[in-house]
Amino acid sequence: MKVVVLGAGVIGVTSAWYLARAGHEVTVIDRQPAPALETSFANAGEISPGYASPWAAPGIPVKAIKWMFQEHAPLIVQPRPDWAKISWMARMLMNCTASAYAVNKSRMVRLAEYSRDCLMELRAETGISYDERTQGTLQLFRTEKQVAAAEKDIAVLKADSVPFEVLDADQCVAAEPGLAAAKHKLAGGLRLPGDETGDCFKFTQSLSQMAEAQGVTFRYGVGIDGLEAEGGRIVAARTSAGRVTADAFVVALGSYSPMLVARFGIKLPVYPVKGYSITVPIVDEGRAPVSTVMDETHKIAITRLGDRIRVGGMAEIAGFDMSLKAKRQATLTHSVEDLFGGAGDQSQASFWCGLRPMTPDGTPVVGRSPIENLFLNTGHGTLGWTMAAGSGRVLADIVSGRRAEIEASDLGYARYLREGRKGTRQGSGVAVPA
Repeated sequence: MKVVVLGAGVIGVTSAWYLARAGHEVTVIDRQPAPALETSFANAGEISPGYASPWAAPGIPVKAIKWMFQEHAPLIVQPRPDWAKISWMARMLMNCTASAYAVNKSRMVRLAEYSRDCLMELRAETGISYDERTQGTLQLFRTEKQVAAAEKDIAVLKADSVPFEVLDADQCVAAEPGLAAAKHKLAGGLRLPGDETGDCFKFTQSLSQMAEAQGVTFRYGVGIDGLEAEGGRIVAARTSAGRVTADAFVVALGSYSPMLVARFGIKLPVYPVKGYSITVPIVDEGRAPVSTVMDETHKIAITRLGDRIRVGGMAEIAGFDMSLKAKRQATLTHSVEDLFGGAGDQSQASFWCGLRPMTPDGTPVVGRSPIENLFLNTGHGTLGWTMAAGSGRVLADIVSGRRAEIEASDLGYARYLREGRKGTRQGSGVAVPA
């Protein structure tokens, strides 16, 4: 088939790669002049299937209130009224139960583990290089309360057969020698040896070049204005360069995906949650991290990317605001300097922000839409890099009419229909379940 992929971030490019490998004629359209220039550009760099967890969890509502009053708050909610924000937050709160958390985390780990395996296979097949490391992830606890709270995650890891190690402070330093000067601040850690790290931007740029060599067409600098429907199908994408027709269309536009499909009655509960990062050149190897460290107190990831340290985190619920705030950079700087003081040159730090496309339950939307030839691959939140390869492969299998290699029925838009929102809405000649 002729397939148009809308979006050239890591999700769109991996989708295009696997669709091309499945034999389809693929065109990728993006408004940016090159791939991976938005949310995929400077994310935290961690590929952490074991830490694939929904933000909606028991106790989060109380914690969220406390966080908002901290100096280095991991959560910031802008007070401006926004019905989409209120609705999304309300649905997220509904998922803050033990039973919902267990279900959501289990399916997220399933997709993330599969994605890590797909990435390993892709790397072996192509030799792609992106400052990758395969030395695991260490979640650091500064209090005994945090150590105890990790038990619920450990139970899910056990149930899903994910390898893990529970470490004391000395063992944390053994795993990450750069923490030696901060050992007295540590209560323990949870290490996942199967996790990886890498530069998502470098990966996406390289994979797009490989996909182009496989016959994929990339159309950059082309704005996407909408979709045209006729006879219950999408027949064309309307762009700044004219109409683009195809047999199938894949929406991989991150936080902007809901805008494109809303006119067809498809209510994608994907909301932009802003995250920040700094990238710092390493000046002292002995003090630098060797892989990824998760600072549980500040909800910040500190990752080694070649000769750089990437520090990413925070969740700012502020719609599509893309302004850079000095206070957020101060939080990132505080976290990395508190744990790996002197490892990087903060005077040379580059500061960035991006919009993570979040769903209320944490699970991305991968699969069919209610429209026959319209497919969705979006809503990955903080885990787009972790889940990219697996999501792209699952999506390509579904578009090709094949059964995915993992259970995927609970990953698609249909799960929102099962929440009880039934009926039929009409939009542009397409009747779809609401």
